[in-house]
Amino acid sequence: MTPIGKLEDSRSNGARVSDVRKRYLDFFAKRGHTIIPSAPIVPENDPTTLFTSSGMQPLVPYLLGQEHPEGVRLADSQMSFRAEDIEEIGDNRHTTFFEMLGNWSLGDYFKNKQLPWVFEFLTSKEEGLGLDPKNLYVTVFAGDEASGMSEDTEAVGIWQELFKAKGIDAAFAKIGSEAAGYERGMQEVERIFAYDAKKNWWSRAGVPSKMPAGEPGGPDSEVFYDFGLPHDPKFGAHCHPNCDCGRFIEIGNSVFMQFIKKEDGTFGELPKKNVDFGGGLERLTAATRNNPDVFLVDVFDAARQSLTRRSGKEYTDAEATRSFRIILDHMRAASFMLASGITPGNSEQPYVLRRLIRRSIREADKLGIKEAVLAEVAEGYGAAYADQYPFVAENAAFIREQLEKEEAQFRKTLAHGMRELEKMGQEIDAFTLFTTYGFPVELTEEIAKERGITLDMTAVHAKMKEHQEKSRAGAAQKFAGGLADHQAATIRYHTAHHLLLKALQKVLGPDVHQRGSNITSERLRIDFSSPAKMTDEQKAEVEKIVNDAIDAALPVTRTVMAKEDAEKLGAEHEFGASYPEQVSVYSVGPKEASEADPKFAQAFSIEFCGGPHVANTSELGEEGKRFKIQKEEASSSGVRRIKAVLQ
Repeated sequence: MTPIGKLEDSRSNGARVSDVRKRYLDFFAKRGHTIIPSAPIVPENDPTTLFTSSGMQPLVPYLLGQEHPEGVRLADSQMSFRAEDIEEIGDNRHTTFFEMLGNWSLGDYFKNKQLPWVFEFLTSKEEGLGLDPKNLYVTVFAGDEASGMSEDTEAVGIWQELFKAKGIDAAFAKIGSEAAGYERGMQEVERIFAYDAKKNWWSRAGVPSKMPAGEPGGPDSEVFYDFGLPHDPKFGAHCHPNCDCGRFIEIGNSVFMQFIKKEDGTFGELPKKNVDFGGGLERLTAATRNNPDVFLVDVFDAARQSLTRRSGKEYTDAEATRSFRIILDHMRAASFMLASGITPGNSEQPYVLRRLIRRSIREADKLGIKEAVLAEVAEGYGAAYADQYPFVAENAAFIREQLEKEEAQFRKTLAHGMRELEKMGQEIDAFTLFTTYGFPVELTEEIAKERGITLDMTAVHAKMKEHQEKSRAGAAQKFAGGLADHQAATIRYHTAHHLLLKALQKVLGPDVHQRGSNITSERLRIDFSSPAKMTDEQKAEVEKIVNDAIDAALPVTRTVMAKEDAEKLGAEHEFGASYPEQVSVYSVGPKEASEADPKFAQAFSIEFCGGPHVANTSELGEEGKRFKIQKEEASSSGVRRIKAVLQ
């Protein structure tokens, strides 16, 4: 465990992100939690979202009842990216890419252990962060009259006892709605605040009234750090923890998944109650500094210094701060995306990456940097994350190559597009700028806003509907975890996906590996590494191999085994993914996945996978259905894409 002295001695410059991460994982490992690796930033087999956006997302199947191979107490630090936050970047606390510290109880402990542990980690100088409890404020669920859900008095009582042990009289205030909080403000002794379901209730469907029958959910309890900044009245007459003025910043949230909605619209208790905690690593590190600016934590230091050198401006210069923050954030996210195998493109994840790069170039231009700079900025992140995510540094040459190429190309577009935009004056035509000069629509909209010009984006979107659907495809959607759903058709396509990957390896060679997937109840899509377009003969051969496997009625078996044993068996695994010591493996073939079984080599395929799958490949051929490739095309450099159906 990192000595507490190291945190205290470096307090003037702030605790290091790596120290905070290690302390958190050590803290929960000591309390019986298995530390699991971060899932990849691009989720496997989840068409409902482009990126892994929280620590909960990869674990939803287990929160819904599937047994986790590592047990019932888990903790991790999860790489996360939220595309919907792109427009928020520029303030002191929002980032698109971040790490989410998490701990979970899968039907084991509940509130009476979770909340004391969170409080202990935050305040303990021996094992935690040593934060002053006087700077901590918490929120709880105020109840929901429409659904008959009562307020979370249990959490209130636990928090009051925890603060009391620190000599703090924690008065309780029932705010109710956020608007009421603005009107009411907060009293000096109040420390525990109850908000309505919009703020302190979790379910995948939102507030209780929107939850379908069978959907689990529950109240949550958030922890805020008070940085002591003066209240900004533009956010309301009074301040309170959920105020956006910047005084309070959320640093953690415990979700208590304890209810399930019944057919009659009422709620019952889940037989197994789960706990899900998420805490922003960068925000927690900022709290150890007592400075609300997350861009001053150590992982940004080298990149920030590069911008200072190249621009001749300081981060603290009022006119430069926002541009610094956007570039620092976007280049960190871009570095992780590129290191994960994403390359700039015109749809889905590749387009989000391209948008990050283009916005960064625009901000570098504002800083007066006219030459290529992004690759230099990005270099700092390889070293900053070498301890936890070495794959970023390992892909440094590729990251530099892609950024230099994209920056050189877009700087020409930016210069030309800006000249044409200036000619338009107040009559900016976003559609023409894009279709004629390749100038991105969202960048035109941002520039117009900066100049106080209102564009009729409804009209622009009408013209650009297809483009907008691609550029923003699913970026703001909520996740469902695993597949799009667990309909029988979706599960069949998941199994077909395994058969297809193996068939591609048989036809194109063993160097073919998955680079992305998207599975719904209507079709499957796979991105795979391959330098050349497939011939018609190759596609026909792949179709035959898959259909032969369906006709062979092969059993599909899930086995939990040691990662080392799965690797010895040659199990296919996801690109860029890390796995725990115990893994879930699905085999298609004659026997269960077992190293001791000499016949296992006869299995058609074996993959690291959480499932679910059909029990037998014959289920894919029900009602005379056959596997057919609809389209094979380029996805990005060195990556091809297949869309296929069972019909």
